[in-house]
Amino acid sequence: MKALVVEQAGPATTVQDLGRPGLVRLGVGESGAVDRRSLRLANRLLGNAEDAAGLEVTLGGLAVRARGDLLVSVTGAVGPLSVDDRGVAGNSVVALPDASVLTVGTPAGGLRSYLAVRGGIDVPPVLGSRSTDVMSGLGPPPVEQGAVLSVGPSPGDWPVVDLAAVPAPPDDEVELRVVTGPRDDWFTPAAMESLLQASYEVTSDSNRVGMRLHGPALDRAVDDELPSEGVVRGALQVPSGGQPVLFLADHPVTGGYPVIAVVIGDDVDRAGQARPGQHLRFRRVQGKGYS
Repeated sequence: MKALVVEQAGPATTVQDLGRPGLVRLGVGESGAVDRRSLRLANRLLGNAEDAAGLEVTLGGLAVRARGDLLVSVTGAVGPLSVDDRGVAGNSVVALPDASVLTVGTPAGGLRSYLAVRGGIDVPPVLGSRSTDVMSGLGPPPVEQGAVLSVGPSPGDWPVVDLAAVPAPPDDEVELRVVTGPRDDWFTPAAMESLLQASYEVTSDSNRVGMRLHGPALDRAVDDELPSEGVVRGALQVPSGGQPVLFLADHPVTGGYPVIAVVIGDDVDRAGQARPGQHLRFRRVQGKGYS
């Protein structure tokens, strides 16, 4: 049986696919990869379906040994990569012979790398997805040293390219497009001006659930209590202290604080690569941003 044997797990590695959509009415969040675009790319490079499960690796530190001859790819925040101490390229198709070890180092910029294997990680699905939801506890447990991750059967299609020319995640300020609302009328005009003109620092109090930001406080015009209502990936929720929280993949399905704006879906992928200490800037656009 083909598999990846985890020799080192790194600080935070989980199994992720594109999540379990359509279950919010049951109180189940979507979860899935924080940077969906990078996981999709890793799978396309290998001829997998885009929603095949791979590994989301935070700040590197992962080492896996091949059980059987495998093909893998690493995308997203790509740090130093090696197979048995031989350097290999990110965003490419990499041969991983039986018993060889792939090491994923710490990237110079960005936060999350995505390791896909041809055939996908074949852990048992929960509610239709193999994603680890760190908030609800659904899905497989976080990856630990010694774990043996089975690899599914190879797809019928073969890769048509062996290298993708994609830019590295930015290591400076990141601009994100937002649609204002649905509760922008709960905030003062000065608060909206601050949101759209100031920059907000990503704090260390951030994870797959959301990113706590620090910047000019967003003051309310309405001081009433808001009954809990649905929230989406990309929502900028503002607790009573006025510092916004940007919800990511494992966000709660409801919240009791007003949402001043929503980051559009494609830009949530980019936000998920921002490290603590980086700054985000928000630009208003028209249309739906929910994803």
